Amino acid sequence: MTKQITVRLPDDIVDFIDRTVEEGGVASRAAVVSKALERERRRERAAHDARILAEAPSDDDLHAVSQYAATLPIELA
Repeated sequence: MTKQITVRLPDDIVDFIDRTVEEGGVASRAAVVSKALERERRRERAAHDARILAEAPSDDDLHAVSQYAATLPIELA
């Protein structure tokens, strides 16, 4: 299910969105906005998880996994 909303964005952001669509990276303005918001949601979840891990007692196995994960490239798609 989707909902239609109206938002006001600065001209330079709209220009960026339009260029992204014109270059063929995505199908529509809505797709650009949706993709950006999904990325922000993933970033917030990761920050939340990082806070939980920072407060957790030390776990040598978990530390090794996190050290390895920190070396992996971040997918931006």
